[in-house]
Amino acid sequence: MGTRRKARESALKMLFAADVCRVPVEELTRDFWENLSDDQTEPSIKDFASNLVIGTLRELETVDEKIRSRAEHWRIPRMAIVDRNILRLAVYEFLFEPTPHTVVINEALEIARRFSTYEATQFINGILDAIKQDLGTDTKPEEPTAENQNELSKTSTS
Repeated sequence: MGTRRKARESALKMLFAADVCRVPVEELTRDFWENLSDDQTEPSIKDFASNLVIGTLRELETVDEKIRSRAEHWRIPRMAIVDRNILRLAVYEFLFEPTPHTVVINEALEIARRFSTYEATQFINGILDAIKQDLGTDTKPEEPTAENQNELSKTSTS
């Protein structure tokens, strides 16, 4: 299993705990890494997982709204805790990380196969695929660089 998958699985566990226990994110991540993780966890895994959790919880309203827009006949609180947090994690990554959307979906489905049910993978795949189509691209657009800005200025003044 790759390091990014390990990080996403750790992030899912923390989001699950946040959903159930409602503790402050700083306490949640600290306690997870001190008490529940493998002592051998690489710093890059801890950093990526913690960033995913902090970002997902910070942007929870935006993320949940995106899920709500495509989860027809499903209210988020009625979804299985694991499934809704896999969706949250993936949608956060869609919106705020540079990971290609196809990779995000594949990772979410692999994690769902491990932590949820076969039916859940179909449910998660359907919602994530619809959100991916809504977003219209497979990767986040690049931020304009100073060089690109100069080129745009030249062409608009010509």
